[in-house]
Amino acid sequence: MKVRDVMTKQPKCCGPDTNLATATELMWTNDCGVLPVIDDGKLAGIITDRDISIALGTRKQPAAEIPVKDVATRDMQTCTSDDDVHTAMATIRRAKVHRLPVVGDGGKLEGIVALNDLVLAADRHGAIVYEEIINTIKAVSEHRGHKPPAEPEKLKFPPIPVAVA
Repeated sequence: MKVRDVMTKQPKCCGPDTNLATATELMWTNDCGVLPVIDDGKLAGIITDRDISIALGTRKQPAAEIPVKDVATRDMQTCTSDDDVHTAMATIRRAKVHRLPVVGDGGKLEGIVALNDLVLAADRHGAIVYEEIINTIKAVSEHRGHKPPAEPEKLKFPPIPVAVA
């Protein structure tokens, strides 16, 4: 089975100068957790809801003032629509990502293949076995050893008033 058989075609996208408020609205409206970043018709990066959350939690700026290009991942793994789904799953496991952009000639975005696409495909087709899906999810779920910056600036939140009855 090929990636084209399971991928999400025509995913919602944004540009590098789109602000995080608009990107968040696009994700909310379209029920997605990722937006490919398209620049000059080509895939230039990818931004996730997690990227947005961390950016907003660690910067003292409103979402409308932070461009996607300041937060998006530029170094990403991709696959092609002609790739076998097992090859795509191996890339997902190795890169520990939930989604792979699917690109064609010249870096043009054709779609996205996500873990949930693969899970649903295993139900519809016999080419993907559940054990491989579980092993892929386990590999993605393993900690990558990420360490936050040495001394992140502490954000101060006002106390929450508590009503006493």
